[in-house]
Amino acid sequence: MSAVQVWMLGVRLRTLTAAVVPVAVGAGVCVGLEVSSGAESVIEWWRVGPALLVAVALQVGVNFANDYSDGIRGTDRNNLRTGPTRLVGSGLIEPTQVRNAAFIAFAIAGCAGLVLSAVASWWLLFLGLVCFLGAWGYT
Repeated sequence: MSAVQVWMLGVRLRTLTAAVVPVAVGAGVCVGLEVSSGAESVIEWWRVGPALLVAVALQVGVNFANDYSDGIRGTDRNNLRTGPTRLVGSGLIEPTQVRNAAFIAFAIAGCAGLVLSAVASWWLLFLGLVCFLGAWGYT
C-alpha cells in the first residue's frame, strides 16, 4: 500500500459527505431565497468555497484526531476492532504524525474560517473555536 493510500484510510473519504451536504444545503437555501425574493443576487458564490473548505477540513481533522486518540488509548488495536483499518491502532503511521495531520487540517479550516469571518461576522471566530474544541475533544 502506498503512503497516499495509507493516509487516505485516515481521511475516511466516506465521512466527507457529513461536511459537504450541509454546505450544499445552505447554498441551496440561498438560491431558494434568491428566487422567492426576486432579488438579482442574494448569494455571494465565492463564499461557498471557503465554507466547504472549513467543513471538509474540520471533518478530516476530527477523523485524524479520533484515530490518534483511540490509537494511543489502545481502543483501536487491530485485534480488538472490526471495521476499517485505523492508522495508529494498526501501526501504519506514528501517533505524532496523525496528531500533526489533525492540527494541519484544523489550521486549514481556521485560515478559511478567518476569511469568512472577515467578510461576514467576527463572531464566527468564537464558533470556529467551539468547533475546534469539539473536534479535538470528540473522543
